[in-house]
Amino acid sequence: MKMRKLEIDELGRMSVEQYRSSNKLPLTVILDDVRSLYNVGSIFRTSDSFRIERIILCGITATPENSSVEIHKTALGAENTVEWVYEKNCIDAVKNLIDECYTVIAVEQVEGSIKMDEFKVHSEKRYAIVLGNEVKGVNQNVVDLCHLSLEIPQYGTKHSLNVSVSAGIVIWEIARQMKERLA
Repeated sequence: MKMRKLEIDELGRMSVEQYRSSNKLPLTVILDDVRSLYNVGSIFRTSDSFRIERIILCGITATPENSSVEIHKTALGAENTVEWVYEKNCIDAVKNLIDECYTVIAVEQVEGSIKMDEFKVHSEKRYAIVLGNEVKGVNQNVVDLCHLSLEIPQYGTKHSLNVSVSAGIVIWEIARQMKERLA
């Protein structure tokens, strides 16, 4: 079977205006002290792909308006489509989302975490996932506020994934389970 790569105009891409007015997944991504601008840009791009509702950039996490080319290089314009806000303190961001009735989830290896392949999305809920610093992960004081923690099962000698890779896995799985909400 011969396969032909699709051309850009065959992909059915939305315009920026169509994207902004489209249905979004009830999912917010919180970046807790993510230091790499490339990781931030990559997470924007993944978030655009799955139409999440917004990203909250916290602490030392750079914002698109205050960064050099790195975010823009990896986001490929998604920093202009995905809604984002900056919150200095991640704890405040999490508390606000809890007040807004989100189920807040740390993506972290902790006692009692739920393995990603065992997690079931409830279609009536809104979710927020917290992804942490490349070295230290999600701050413990933020983990303490979360409703639960998701852990991506890993079977090799390394038990650590790049934060943008982790974001992609978790966002994809939540989107997969919620795909009818994008209709």
